[in-house]
Amino acid sequence: MNARLKKIILLGLAAALLFGSGRMQNALNRDRDMLGLTHTAVLENAPPVLAFTTVALGGFRGLISNFLWIRANDLQQDDKFFEAAQLADWITKLEPTFTQVWLFQGWNMAYNISVKFKDFPDRWRWVERGIELLRDDGLRYNPNDILIHRELAWFYQHKMGQNLDDANIYYKEQWAGEMMPFFGPDGTNFTELLSAQNTNAVVLREKFKIDPAFAEKVNEKYGPFDWRLPEAHAIYWGAQGLDAAAKHPDKVKADDLITLRRIVYQSMLQAFHHGHIISNPFTHGYSLGPNLDLTAKVNEAYEEMMRDDAQMREHISLAHRNFLRDAVYFLYEDNRMAEANQWFKVLGERYPNKPIIDDEPDSFPKNVTLDEYAVARVQVDIGETSQERVTAALQGLMVRSYYELVTGREDRYQNFRLLGKKVYQRYVDKAYGFKGNTRIPLPPYDTLNREVVTGLLDQQRGLPYAARAILRTQLGLPAETVATNAPAVRTNAVAEVPTNSAAK
Repeated sequence: MNARLKKIILLGLAAALLFGSGRMQNALNRDRDMLGLTHTAVLENAPPVLAFTTVALGGFRGLISNFLWIRANDLQQDDKFFEAAQLADWITKLEPTFTQVWLFQGWNMAYNISVKFKDFPDRWRWVERGIELLRDDGLRYNPNDILIHRELAWFYQHKMGQNLDDANIYYKEQWAGEMMPFFGPDGTNFTELLSAQNTNAVVLREKFKIDPAFAEKVNEKYGPFDWRLPEAHAIYWGAQGLDAAAKHPDKVKADDLITLRRIVYQSMLQAFHHGHIISNPFTHGYSLGPNLDLTAKVNEAYEEMMRDDAQMREHISLAHRNFLRDAVYFLYEDNRMAEANQWFKVLGERYPNKPIIDDEPDSFPKNVTLDEYAVARVQVDIGETSQERVTAALQGLMVRSYYELVTGREDRYQNFRLLGKKVYQRYVDKAYGFKGNTRIPLPPYDTLNREVVTGLLDQQRGLPYAARAILRTQLGLPAETVATNAPAVRTNAVAEVPTNSAAK
């Protein structure tokens, strides 16, 4: 075979191999795209370094990324967290559309690295960095990704909202401080926030990626919430994910959608239990109590969950029954008797064959009254260490005591006051039995009492005028100076109660 023919054959073979490899590469690209391992669309607004890594490096991105993953894990094992965080930034730039990269790196910062630090401010920086990674970067390149929305909502609900981290109170305080300029001292300042003259809306949108108009819709649909608390933001990001899923239903897995819905509903229940801020004027701190205005919305959410999630319907119904029992109890203690009776009736009709108290027989007593149920629940809660339950019990006992005082039954007034103080002291003894436990703090007894009296003396939502006058006389407070038909005014007259008054 001469040299010329040999070259022709080799060129033909090379062309055939190139053609075959091209066909195989097309098949590989389709499989990679289907599995979410590659991204062929151009990233919008990508910085130069990201454009370089996603285009110029080509197939080498996988090899480089694998090396960086190994190196970052080694650095973290050696407690070299800042270097590991830098590598995490590089990894996300190498694989900007690979969801699991964002989920792992965000979780690693907020959960694994944060707890390595003893000081709460250091922990908070890492928790916030994990949130920012998902919110500012992950959703920037994956705006319709359901799993990133779910994980971001989970950080707010679980890491910040619950009390499993010793620093959870610090997280809540820091987040409330950041949200105060936007949502005001009551956490619901949408009217001013959405006004054309308010520049805070721009800051909220650009820095925290929160659309005030969408937040208002979330508040109307699921709330009302106090937007200084993390549960409102867990629901916001969950609702954002549901909105993205509705726009791209073909790209959403049914299981992921159900999980996202659960985040929303679980956060609603969490907000019901401790979605109301009780300010402490002495320390300028706060504690949390139930947000009873969410009762109907949370019940509606449970009913919807049971309709949509057949696989978990039995477990959801158990949680729903527990919620109804809590709702009746909390409303009763807050003296919202009409609502308490309404939900007590729903509880009996919805679960007629279930006990209303865990240690009762397995049936709903036909002749039990609302008062009997409430007394049984108080007896149970006196032995508990749940902050929101004890807060509700204490303030409920205070409200009932002042009603007895107004109606002239001072003996019953004193009995309710004494029981309330015993409940408070028992909680303090159990919750603070060992030094350094700040996981579930309770505000001072006088702070709880102050808020109860202020609410009872409120001219719009408190007691009738005649009852308010009697209560003021009994507590040694001055008479009202504002007309009863004037806008509601929160008085600070509780601070003026003399030491020898009936309030003692």
